[in-house]
Amino acid sequence: MIDWKDRVWNDREACNLEECAPGVCRRILAYTDELMCVENHFEKGAVGALHQHPHTQITYVVSGQFEFEIGGIKKVVKPGDSMLKKDSIKHGCVCLEEGILLDIFTPIREDFLQ
Repeated sequence: MIDWKDRVWNDREACNLEECAPGVCRRILAYTDELMCVENHFEKGAVGALHQHPHTQITYVVSGQFEFEIGGIKKVVKPGDSMLKKDSIKHGCVCLEEGILLDIFTPIREDFLQ
């Protein structure tokens, strides 16, 4: 994996796309000690398992359609929609139509770098 920490210019194609769950791949695009940008590719039917973490997360729907659950509330989202997931709130999704999500985390997800 290329270490993109603090790099100003990042070539997306050089960033590794790695499988993180069945039907889900992630690409770390850029990060500093405080902020991380991650692109997530979902196949139709793939599940982002319900989970929580101590990071605040903003998710932007680039393409596709997803049913998200955040804090026990479910909603279908589409391209252009975004969601705020404050630290430690339970959240997850099911991909209804193949798509891409862009996640911003603060602080960074150090577990993604291991």
